[in-house]
Amino acid sequence: MSELMRMPLADGGQVVVEVSENEPGVHRVSRGGNGRIEAAVDSLQVALQPIREAAEAALETFRKSGPDEVEIELGVKLNAEAGAVIAKSSVEGHLTVKLTWRRLPES
Repeated sequence: MSELMRMPLADGGQVVVEVSENEPGVHRVSRGGNGRIEAAVDSLQVALQPIREAAEAALETFRKSGPDEVEIELGVKLNAEAGAVIAKSSVEGHLTVKLTWRRLPES
């Protein structure tokens, strides 16, 4: 079952995110939990900052290999207590990396 979590935005707006009721920081108000919206601790931008830093670190690491293109995919999960976390895929953290090298045309 899911609950709703309100995350403020830096510009004063807000976004409502669906989270699992089993997530840390999500507490039911009534047995039905109808209409309950849990307030997040941080803004969405603050919650995503560590994810952005992780993506930048991965990008910097893979660029050192000299590919023509680097594509990094992170699964991000929003959590009432932890903010944004890298979501798991099966048992491990979700990070997909695609490196592309192009052959130069022969002269």
